[in-house]
Amino acid sequence: QVQLIESGGGLVEAGGSLRLSCAASGRTFSVYTMAWFRQAPGKERDFVSAISLSGSRTNYADSVKGRFTISRDTAKNTVYLQMNSLKPEDTAIYYCAAKQYIWATYNMDYWGKGTLVTVSS
Repeated sequence: QVQLIESGGGLVEAGGSLRLSCAASGRTFSVYTMAWFRQAPGKERDFVSAISLSGSRTNYADSVKGRFTISRDTAKNTVYLQMNSLKPEDTAIYYCAAKQYIWATYNMDYWGKGTLVTVSS
């Protein structure tokens, strides 16, 4: 099993920045992809960004390209999401997710409990 704990959410004004962190523990040796998803009120959970084990491969949803940056500290088993130029439509619960052994941006194996990001206009 892999446990994922998110942190760094909060309330920020539009145009501001936040950095989310996700710490993994347990069978972390099996994790290849780490990713962020988000779920806005009344909507489905959507993919935000993903990063491979080495960090050499990343992917972003079109809605966050150029504003969000994903990074990974393998030694600390932690993935980060730097969010800049935040918009009210970025308001959501942000979930960290992990996939074992392969690259993936869906059908993840493990999920965190989420951290709330609220962007005020």
